[in-house]
Amino acid sequence: MSALRWSPRALRNATASVVLLLVFAGCATWTVPTNIDDAPLRERAISATKQDVHVSAAVLSSADSERMFGADINKTNVQPVWIEVQNRTSQPLWLLQSGTDPDYFSPLEVAWSMHTLLGGATNASIDNHFNKLGFKSPIPAGETHAGIVFTNPDRDPKLVNIDLFGSKTLVPFSLFVPVPDDVPDNRIALTLFQYPDSKIADYHDLASLRGALERLPCCATDQHEKTSADPLNVVVVGSLGDIGAALVRRSFRRNLRESDLDQWVFGRKPDVVVRKEAQAGAPATSIRAWLTPIRFNGALVYVAQVGRPVGGRFARGGATGDILQRDVDEARNFLVQDMMYSGGLDKLGFVNGVTAAPQAHPRTTLNGAPYQTDGLRAVMFFATRPLSFTNVEILNWVPYLEQREPAAHEENGDAAK
Repeated sequence: MSALRWSPRALRNATASVVLLLVFAGCATWTVPTNIDDAPLRERAISATKQDVHVSAAVLSSADSERMFGADINKTNVQPVWIEVQNRTSQPLWLLQSGTDPDYFSPLEVAWSMHTLLGGATNASIDNHFNKLGFKSPIPAGETHAGIVFTNPDRDPKLVNIDLFGSKTLVPFSLFVPVPDDVPDNRIALTLFQYPDSKIADYHDLASLRGALERLPCCATDQHEKTSADPLNVVVVGSLGDIGAALVRRSFRRNLRESDLDQWVFGRKPDVVVRKEAQAGAPATSIRAWLTPIRFNGALVYVAQVGRPVGGRFARGGATGDILQRDVDEARNFLVQDMMYSGGLDKLGFVNGVTAAPQAHPRTTLNGAPYQTDGLRAVMFFATRPLSFTNVEILNWVPYLEQREPAAHEENGDAAK
């Protein structure tokens, strides 16, 4: 049977027909929405007031998106968030959208996803409409602005940071906002576990807190507590809002995988799992955290595993799965530096508790992956932003900057000296 042959003229005609169909389809599938009322959003919005500023936020559902944009843009992996700011101060304020999501989408970027080939006037109308609904800064003194910020998707509830910048001023808010269309999944709830008050020890001085942190388990285990898993190399202290705000500002998002459920501490799976992806969705830093029965002046205390997969950004197509990169201290130190830039880090210290494993004598995790560590866990205290590097207090616990590299010394025969 001979292959079907197209003449150049027939091919041109077919191509032109396809183009016309796309053009007419584009013109027919979108019209300017007539109902962009934000009253339904305002009714269910989460609000807060501080320093003569009142803010409200609500995540749009698919129905809201269809009504206000003429299409369900939630399907494009964009999560639109309605934000209203009432500026009762004496100066203009600027909404820092990168504080809400460092990888936020511009209105025209999202509008472009709805463009059609040779859409012409329709594409221009889409652009105008999205620009109209996008949040506008600055907010003059005494005025109220409301609009949409286009963010990456988060699960329910979504932590929405609203950072309002003025002259020598930052008015920050962190709101936990419901996600209307999200399917509930208790495995990724922000607070999956609560201790009864009788089981909680609240410490009020740093020395006693340090002792409690050093007595925490060194590592996770499997479900049956028979096999050691990844090391618990980080502790975070603070309110859920302050900790979450710092993570969001550095692009961490909740991201649970099946392999996370194999790690157990205090007889349960992780309470919170977040990940920060690198370029083009490559795997990067992961954090699995468990709420401890410890408090510090009423603040929550989480113990966590911080690691990166072997190969990191050079791993091909997820071929390495979740095999732990052996230098877990590097992943821990990377997170510390990341949190310094978050604007929420208040204090930093290091304590013993993981047990050192030099390069020459590594330990292994559940899947047999070797790892090395200096045996220290970083302890980070969080407060309400904005904080700078100069605000960070280095605690006089284990003097990390004076530590030797155990792996290097031991391999050189220096460990016994």
